[in-house]
Amino acid sequence: MITFPIAKINLGLNVVERRPDGYHNLETVFYPVNIKDALELTMMNTKFPSPVDCDIKVSNLNVEGDEQRNLVVRAYQLLKCDFPQMPRVHAHLYKVIPTQAGMGGGSSDCAYTIRLLNEMFTLGLTEQRMIDYAAQLGADCAFFILSRPSYAEGIGERLVPVSLDLSSYYIGVVRPDIPVSTREAFSLIKPVKPAKCCRDVVLQPIETWRDELSNDFEQSVFALHPEIEAIKQRLYNLGAVYAAMSGSGSAVFGIFQDPIEISKHFPSDMFTYFGRL
Repeated sequence: MITFPIAKINLGLNVVERRPDGYHNLETVFYPVNIKDALELTMMNTKFPSPVDCDIKVSNLNVEGDEQRNLVVRAYQLLKCDFPQMPRVHAHLYKVIPTQAGMGGGSSDCAYTIRLLNEMFTLGLTEQRMIDYAAQLGADCAFFILSRPSYAEGIGERLVPVSLDLSSYYIGVVRPDIPVSTREAFSLIKPVKPAKCCRDVVLQPIETWRDELSNDFEQSVFALHPEIEAIKQRLYNLGAVYAAMSGSGSAVFGIFQDPIEISKHFPSDMFTYFGRL
């Protein structure tokens, strides 16, 4: 069976306090974006001599790290603990969502794996139980179980639906070949409660967002990588009504009222995408 994990952007991202466990509490609005990976799961032949219950092949984009630490594999392993009858599987992940971009590609792959395993093997998981599983694997994994606009608190796992429809707008995304360390970005932030919650700002006219909707990571990331700040300014110059870095970067998105050929405005070695929201 095959499924197509989608990306997300953050509409506002405020780090409001440091927790006793070392993590940070956030306020953000997640919004789905139609950039998609492709994930195929097939049952492994019972005689196939694999040393693992779930192996994975990743193609198109390079994903660093041990394959058995990939969130697709970890999602399978988590469910396998509670459903030991699940057959062994092969996973083929075709990556399109850029990595280290703040667009939730790995988290989406994780959540869609849970959804697909539930369907393939008739596990009978409710939406809430799938959300609970996903939340164990990453801060924004839970969002992708339903993939609908949501206000998130905590480390990103506490979700409340938001009545926000941007389907009349276009989105342009640019991701330079600049890795951003989330750990380093967090280390440079001083938590503070914003004057107005992003949940409230996104319900205002979009023309007000530029002055009131902020991503706290931009200050530290832009200081380290001014090229990323230049992309944001370029998107505004091209006519974006709102532009921001997504997550802790390095992807930057702009929301547009009219279509443009975004790829011709940026170097060919940068990932670019343009489409309807």
